[in-house]
Amino acid sequence: MRAVQISEFGGPEVLEVVDIAEPVPGDGQILITVDRAGVNYADTHQVENSYLSKAKLPLTPGGEVVGHTEDGRRVVALVGSGGYAEKAVGYAQAAFDVPEGVSDADALALIVQGTSAWHLLKTSTHMQPGESVLIHAGAGGVGSLAIQLAKLWGAGRVIATASTEEKRKQILELGADAAIDGEPEGLKDRIIEANDGKPVDIVLEMVGGPTLNESFDALATFGRLVTFGAASRQMAEPIAPARLMKGSKTIAGFWLADCFKTPALLGDPLTELFGLVQDGKLRSILGGDYALSEIVTAHEDMRARRTVGKLVLDPTR
Repeated sequence: MRAVQISEFGGPEVLEVVDIAEPVPGDGQILITVDRAGVNYADTHQVENSYLSKAKLPLTPGGEVVGHTEDGRRVVALVGSGGYAEKAVGYAQAAFDVPEGVSDADALALIVQGTSAWHLLKTSTHMQPGESVLIHAGAGGVGSLAIQLAKLWGAGRVIATASTEEKRKQILELGADAAIDGEPEGLKDRIIEANDGKPVDIVLEMVGGPTLNESFDALATFGRLVTFGAASRQMAEPIAPARLMKGSKTIAGFWLADCFKTPALLGDPLTELFGLVQDGKLRSILGGDYALSEIVTAHEDMRARRTVGKLVLDPTR
């Protein structure tokens, strides 16, 4: 079967389309004929072996797929790796039936980005109605869904960042109250200005480096910042405990992989998110439908911040 494989770690250039043997499901696993595979920013870290969990070579990247099982079910599944291929195997407990009215792109957006946004707002920061929320990379997969969910759940003011005027316009169309430039220099002041001169209650942060520090400085008393990525590939300056105490601020971390061993931590949010899509209250943004042969371009586009929303791969092309 056709699949993307890497034999050395590096940038997008190490991704190659090759012919490999079909995977064989083991105990508790199912075989899925892949209709679309999701492309995530975490995949770019996996390919260069800079992710939280270390990879082994040779590797077929891709942690999520939507497709059909051997008994005809249409499922979206977390597979860990191996998703960039015509067929993939995953554990049955991490495969979820996709209801009518939910597209392949919707399903792929919701199983990782959607459940992440759900947990960031409900589990990690415990957002309450009326609170202000700052969302970094608001045009991205997690950000575009988090904006909509925060508004649905009663946030007082939603502010989001983006790197271009076009993306900031899209953020406003999604329902954000304000869209600002996410460049680190002067970011604290722009955040507070966008929140009518007041610090913000909640920050969803996945850029890292000085962006995290500037965002922390814009937190209100009892404010909560959750970090769930480091897209800049930069380390933030350490924040001393005394700075947390003054203002009673919280920094939390979130990694969706910590939910994998408890299926309900994925299944319950996913059921709610599917329902919101079916009711027309939540929409995913398809940022690119790439052929498997275009995988290098997909990773280049993502790393260069040329994309929005959810990126998917078509293994038939």
